[in-house]
Amino acid sequence: MLMSILAAAAISTGCTAEPNPTYTPPAEKEPVTVSTGFALGADISWVTELESEGEVFYNADGDNMECTALMKEIGMNAIRLRVWVNPEEGWSSASDVLAKALRAQKLGMRIMIDFHYSDTWADPGKQVIPAAWIDFAADNGKLAEAVSDHTTEVLTLLKDNGIDVTWVQVGNETTNGMLYTSGSDGNDGWIDFENGGGSVWDHPENYAALTEAGCKAVKAVYPDARTIVHVDQGHNIDRGAGVFRALEDNGVDYDIIGLSLYPNGAAGRIGECIDNITALNEQYGRDIMICEVGMAYDDPDAAYTQLKELIAGAKKSGHCLGVFYWEPEAPAGYNGGYNMGAFENGAPTRALDAFTEAAAE
Repeated sequence: MLMSILAAAAISTGCTAEPNPTYTPPAEKEPVTVSTGFALGADISWVTELESEGEVFYNADGDNMECTALMKEIGMNAIRLRVWVNPEEGWSSASDVLAKALRAQKLGMRIMIDFHYSDTWADPGKQVIPAAWIDFAADNGKLAEAVSDHTTEVLTLLKDNGIDVTWVQVGNETTNGMLYTSGSDGNDGWIDFENGGGSVWDHPENYAALTEAGCKAVKAVYPDARTIVHVDQGHNIDRGAGVFRALEDNGVDYDIIGLSLYPNGAAGRIGECIDNITALNEQYGRDIMICEVGMAYDDPDAAYTQLKELIAGAKKSGHCLGVFYWEPEAPAGYNGGYNMGAFENGAPTRALDAFTEAAAE
């Protein structure tokens, strides 16, 4: 029933189960070997939307390729996909995620699912409660139940369609918490709910309960999947302190610390992030994953150098499980000004050679 409902919703928004009719999966007679080891990956959640807008992708030889297959060709072995609850246009809905996950699955690429627990972007500056959940925003128990139900429904859809999920983010960049603002009045203002809302600073116990609900739901559907708690500014060792303290104080069981890193021209941040991988592992006893990294698109040589340093240092640390580039396929200025993609004229720039070379090592 869930799949039929989601499929119908996807069709009504123009988001189909297989948006790219030119995509040809590997032949069934040639079994695909699932990747293992250090994850070299990318979040390409925009790919179906880009395809609907006419974006075409090419490899170094100028051959037209579906983007997921192109990621594999340049050395990536994993794909990260975000999930929104009820997105207005259908992109990053459960059915859209399924369409993209099927592509990665057929290519033998491991999959990370990134729950935003919002109808739109969730990050340190905003964690907007989905419109369907707003009526019980002041009841953290009901919010936790909603997190559990949503997580279960999306992952069950994937599992029922044969998708293997390796990692699941329970929230996206929850540095300040999750589900702590309301989008109902359009101003995304901070709300200090009396009994609900997962602000790390005002209600750390609520944040912990929400995270625990998500983690338990993940394990109920995919017992072997590893859960990730994700914060931003991987170069800043103190940035996620409130998150990890709240989880420790409330006994929440999760598997991996996820970090974002956007150096923004500050080359020293690469080394700081590498140092923090070891420091966080020693402090909290968990593996680390670089869930997002992005470099300025207009200097691919510098981006290549920084990515080489980051991947090499992350591997050498012995505590990092992988590095994911955030939306490398996006053209310059996409979605209102994203300028950290690593493609030009539909083809990968030199920046992504860092992944190709790492895969060959």
